[in-house]
Amino acid sequence: MTPNAEALNVSRETFRKLEQFAALLEKWNPRINLVARSTLGDLWTRHIIDSLQVLENAPRPVSHWVDLGSGGGFPGLVAALCASDFGIEKVTLVESDQRKCTFLRTVLRETGSNASVIAERIESIDPLDATVLSARALAELETLLGFAERHLAEGGVALFPKGKNWREEVQTARAVWDFRYDALPSKTDQQAVILKIEGLSRV
Repeated sequence: MTPNAEALNVSRETFRKLEQFAALLEKWNPRINLVARSTLGDLWTRHIIDSLQVLENAPRPVSHWVDLGSGGGFPGLVAALCASDFGIEKVTLVESDQRKCTFLRTVLRETGSNASVIAERIESIDPLDATVLSARALAELETLLGFAERHLAEGGVALFPKGKNWREEVQTARAVWDFRYDALPSKTDQQAVILKIEGLSRV
């Protein structure tokens, strides 16, 4: 079921952009598999609302939001579409799959939204100096923190949605990394959290 702007706590203009995004994703998904087909029936909750809660847990304003492994656009493209509602000044999406980059650019163009799309591997690009760094379903936490060390600005915040095994991932990452974190309960999955990470350094 499609929610409304009030339920999502976004402006009507932003909600229209999210509707356009959802329609484009459903159109493109059979060709390039942006999200699992089994989740399309619950697209708003599983993907859009799940991404919006990441935005809700970010500090405001955000001078530069960087999303790694953007794929079908979650949560980075949602951040770009909702930028005016969440005080986000600049968004950069990093995705190595050229076809997915074409999709991301198409949504940005058709919704009149602004973001940079970098079609390269995360490891090969210059540091992006993000004030907020996000990544969803990309890698284990230990690997994500390596990306964060490279691309997160000093004093920046990383927001990583994680599933039921998040505690094990934190424990494994502790062997290599020192960091502070909050495990913020997910609104869309009782076993999941959003890890809000700050003060990152190598052990």
